[in-house]
Amino acid sequence: MRLVIARCSVDYAGRLSAHLPSATRLILVKADGSVSIHADDRAYKPLNWMSPPCTLKEADGTWTVVNKAGEKLIITLEEVLHDSSHDLGVDPGLVKDGVEAHLQELLADRMEVLGSGWSLIRREYPTAIGPVDILCRDSDGATVAIEIKRRGEIDGVEQLTRYLELLNRDPLLAPVKGVFAAQEIKPQARVLATDRGIGCVVLDYDELRGIDDDKLKLF
Repeated sequence: MRLVIARCSVDYAGRLSAHLPSATRLILVKADGSVSIHADDRAYKPLNWMSPPCTLKEADGTWTVVNKAGEKLIITLEEVLHDSSHDLGVDPGLVKDGVEAHLQELLADRMEVLGSGWSLIRREYPTAIGPVDILCRDSDGATVAIEIKRRGEIDGVEQLTRYLELLNRDPLLAPVKGVFAAQEIKPQARVLATDRGIGCVVLDYDELRGIDDDKLKLF
């Protein structure tokens, strides 16, 4: 990973246009080729970014990042305060707590609570950026990726969004829909999920363990 702290301005040219005026910011260039620009706040989201695959060209104080759709992120560097690269190695991924792991196991065994005809493909479906909790098919045969949390917050929606971006590049799986499942889903997370076309499921741990009455609702 490359970390650059610089005074810079940023312009995005694509489906829309956006401009970040000159300020001191952190620029992250990750090993997967992604580039993101951060301020000293917004822990869960950069100011602007370009998801992989993309290319980065450096010339005359200007970085130009181009993705496969031809969209451009142009970073104009005025003063570089820090520039370093670090090999982080292979990340072991997030280790779920006991409740989340058990929720995953229970839901995988009872896919019918999501709807008649839903079927499991695999738990912990491997991807290059970590395992998807549950990969399954709905009653229409469409592929669905499910991310399970004890408490559903914005970072969980962001995590599922990254999985969906990757899974939808696989022609054998695409199109892949997303479902965000948790015992409690924060209002902000629900709004973000809805905006991205991701369904939300509230899980009742006791009922999944019980469980005569199915009260899980997909909405």
